[in-house]
Amino acid sequence: MENSLKKNHSHFSVRDICFIALLTAACVVGRTSFQFIPNVQPITTIFIMVSLNKGFGRGFLLAVLTIITTNIYMGMGPWTMTQLFAYGTIVLLSSLLGRIPSFQRHKSLQLIFAFGAGFLFGFLTACGDVLIYGISAFWPYYLQGVYFDLLHATGNFIFYLLLMSILPRLFSKFWCN
Repeated sequence: MENSLKKNHSHFSVRDICFIALLTAACVVGRTSFQFIPNVQPITTIFIMVSLNKGFGRGFLLAVLTIITTNIYMGMGPWTMTQLFAYGTIVLLSSLLGRIPSFQRHKSLQLIFAFGAGFLFGFLTACGDVLIYGISAFWPYYLQGVYFDLLHATGNFIFYLLLMSILPRLFSKFWCN
């Protein structure tokens, strides 16, 4: 009975917690290192890869820890909630796509998704901003930021190309299932 409960109950091992802490540190360094280029940072790519390979729980925990930690340094405000909402959605979609074998096998589909996630992030944060700040004209507000979404999408694509052969191997070597 106890083994069946452990099997069905998702929990984090000490090894999981250590690896999430290391990835959080890497994400914090990655986001702050690239802050001079608007919307270009490796964190979206890392969140996607963790969620594809290790599921929603680990991906979302990593996203929350990264956003809270970096926003303490870069500035905390109402936008933190919109960032968490947008990244939570991307992590959820990534973990669902990770259950599809053909998506797991085809790196080109993952690259397209990573690119699209840049635009999805911008759209979702704009939706949140409209609600939080009471902006009455959504589309003009959103369209002003599409250039930054393109930068985010392009950065995601490049970081995915750079990390797609490295991170999954690290996950399988050092991270418990």
